[in-house]
Amino acid sequence: MKKWTPLHEAPEPLEGNVVATISGGTIVWFVLFLTQLPFYSWFDDHDHLWWLWTCLAGAGLGLIGIWYVRGRDEAIRRHAAEAEAARASDATAGGAGADDTAAGGTAPGEAGATAVARPSDEAGATA
Repeated sequence: MKKWTPLHEAPEPLEGNVVATISGGTIVWFVLFLTQLPFYSWFDDHDHLWWLWTCLAGAGLGLIGIWYVRGRDEAIRRHAAEAEAARASDATAGGAGADDTAAGGTAPGEAGATAVARPSDEAGATA
């Protein structure tokens, strides 16, 4: 049987307010837990007690998810700020060119040169 291969590239992932999405889901799980809590004995009698604990587990895992995505968003913002600062310092210094090499600097691509990733470059490429 022939292996299926896509005819086009996969689309870019959607970037939205992930913290709000995870928070909303966490709230839904916790509200479901609180809604089912008065019926604890009924769930216990009918061997459906796992429904209650599933909702509580969803709320707990949601709290971990909120902590994770808040850290991720902060890291993305921090990286963007550092990249912007590096671009601004390159622009004010005139960039690395022949003058930098003549003054004892390191030209791009030579040993000791530091590479700065730029969002406009292709994935994995450095300037």
